[in-house]
Amino acid sequence: MQKQTMTVGLAGNPNCGKTTLFNSLTGSHQHVGNWPGVTVEKKMGHARVGEVEVDVVDLPGTYSLTAYSEEEKAARNFLIEDRPAAVISVLNADALERNLYLAVQIMELGVPLVLALNMMDEVRKAGKDIDTALLTKLTGCPAVETVARQGKGKREILQAAFDLAQERDGTWIPLRITYGPDLDPVLDEMEFIVQAAGIMAGKVPARWVGIKYLENDSSVIRRGREASPEAADKLEALTAKVAAHLRKTLNTSPDAIIADYRYGYIAGITRQVVRYPAIDHERIRLSDRMDQVLTHQFAGPIVMGLVIYLLYTLTFAVGEVPMTWVQDAFAWLGETVKDAMGDGLLRSLIVDGAIAGVGGVMGFVPLIMIMFFLLSALEDTGYVARMAYMLDRVFRIFGLHGTSVLPFIVSGGIAGGCAVPGVMATRALRSPKEKLATLLTAPFMTCGAKVPVFLMLAAAFFPGHEAVVMSAVTLSAWVAALLVAKLLRSTVVRGESTPFVMELPPYRMPTLRGLCIHTWERSWEYMRKAGTIILAISILIWAAMTFPALPEDAAKTFTDRADAVTVQIDDLKAKGQEVPAELDNALATAEAEQSEAALRNSFAGRAGVAMESITSPAGFNWRVNIALLGGFAAKEVIVSTLGTAYSLGEIDAEDAAPLSEMLSKDESFSKAAALALIAFVILYAPCSVTIVAMAKEAGWKWALFSMTFNTGLAYVVAVIIFQASRLLA
Repeated sequence: MQKQTMTVGLAGNPNCGKTTLFNSLTGSHQHVGNWPGVTVEKKMGHARVGEVEVDVVDLPGTYSLTAYSEEEKAARNFLIEDRPAAVISVLNADALERNLYLAVQIMELGVPLVLALNMMDEVRKAGKDIDTALLTKLTGCPAVETVARQGKGKREILQAAFDLAQERDGTWIPLRITYGPDLDPVLDEMEFIVQAAGIMAGKVPARWVGIKYLENDSSVIRRGREASPEAADKLEALTAKVAAHLRKTLNTSPDAIIADYRYGYIAGITRQVVRYPAIDHERIRLSDRMDQVLTHQFAGPIVMGLVIYLLYTLTFAVGEVPMTWVQDAFAWLGETVKDAMGDGLLRSLIVDGAIAGVGGVMGFVPLIMIMFFLLSALEDTGYVARMAYMLDRVFRIFGLHGTSVLPFIVSGGIAGGCAVPGVMATRALRSPKEKLATLLTAPFMTCGAKVPVFLMLAAAFFPGHEAVVMSAVTLSAWVAALLVAKLLRSTVVRGESTPFVMELPPYRMPTLRGLCIHTWERSWEYMRKAGTIILAISILIWAAMTFPALPEDAAKTFTDRADAVTVQIDDLKAKGQEVPAELDNALATAEAEQSEAALRNSFAGRAGVAMESITSPAGFNWRVNIALLGGFAAKEVIVSTLGTAYSLGEIDAEDAAPLSEMLSKDESFSKAAALALIAFVILYAPCSVTIVAMAKEAGWKWALFSMTFNTGLAYVVAVIIFQASRLLA
């Protein structure tokens, strides 16, 4: 009877188009988690072949199956423990020899394998062609041409995997490569020992275990010792003996010999299947010509700065109108609910707490979506990889790695990211010390949660120069991250730097569908956070600003003043006389003073006032203190909290513009204080969700260190900036 479900793995090197093919195969039918025991993202999706549902598992991008990194460990464990019906190896066909190295390792395991020759459009642009029928014959693996970003070949590759799985029906047929006269006899002896001891029996071929011993794979060596200490002693002795022989005779090691023979096997295949019917050897490819400028030692950073500035300019130019629409919609919703409900705590909770809190954050969604769209375009073109390559020289000076650029960018190196996936992206770093230094400094970037704060301050104190301010903020965040990384790498996170090796993908034209998918995925996370975490925090802050109520005797003083003015106004209206502006102002002043007194008396107000003795050297007043306390939970809350504090309980959901106006008119909050606040928000403790992510990646010790160290550093820098700005002014 035919199975109704089937599991297919999707494997490949980084930048081969694997994730694009995964999205094309599964569409919206996918979910994300973590691999068991490994803090690496696990993506699963669903597709159909006839009546059979195919579970597609997107394996982490990796160059090898030797379990050195978390990605390699997750990919290999899936193949060995889950035993998928088939695996699709996604290859950058324009770099076939390099990409086949991972495929050959999967073939040595014996997993039913289909080769997806991706980016075939790039192959033909380069004047090359690939004989897929001959490749299928030589490897024994069905080969299918694909162009993942255009959706070409997706049905054919899924059908090929399905057919192969049906044909093999769970049988694994391992590839046997000869590794020369020095290693083959040793491998034959190892194979006999492994079979006799039953090491990883029923999971992997015995010869494969021997290869892993020669490659000094610690995971397999540990499992061998657990299965049979006696057999493990023999295997380790054989490994040591052949390693010593190779070192003495060829000045090399077993793993180097294995890699050489694998590449020799691959080269023999590629020489036959890759053809050059119309190549012009004098023509320099467009990617190479572009890289001469975009990765140039001096021109490259200038171009990168211009790209970031243009990104912000486009964001504000295009996003201003839709942002106003969203803000007006929340303002209308707040007024509608306010008019429909009677005065009381419930109305205040809904209007001032829920609608105003969420609306203050959601008002920036159009800007965030545009930033995500433009950032996705930069990623899909291949330019972000160039940024990592170009900045490696700079990062090494500060004790970081070129791969650290990617977590920084994901965290908001180009504003609009999020520190949580940025922290998770540090898994790609093999050095624990470089990973830790990157993890601790990535939250300095201008994530999407901080963007509304900077937009608000830019509109209040630097109107008309928002793009310049945001570019300066972005640059400041990078500088701060690098300087702090250097400090950490020189003190608490000492360790050697590791070499940087990264494949630069060819430049590609992004597809509108792909950009929209990436934009929506990121934007939805932002909006979901606003509708859940931010909503809950806004309500808690509303409660902290509402209770306890002002004592009756204090409230009566303000009420009597307001009532006396109201009586005068009513008398004038009854007589048909015009009400002087002074009386209206007097009434508004009485009500505002009562609201301010009530806010100061609340739990939040008392905390903010109590902190003024500490924060006043940085220029922060009690209202800002309340907002910064809320920012420990989520940075977006800073805007909604300031809106509540400045409007004194009567929130205007239009948020940024009216709040910016109130900030600019507040004599106790100057431009110097605004600069200090920008620096403080860049540096101080990551939000609560990021802290949890950091704890999962590096432990609670380092997560708590980040909270305390970052906040202390932020305070010192803010005080210096405020005091220096006042002196210069």
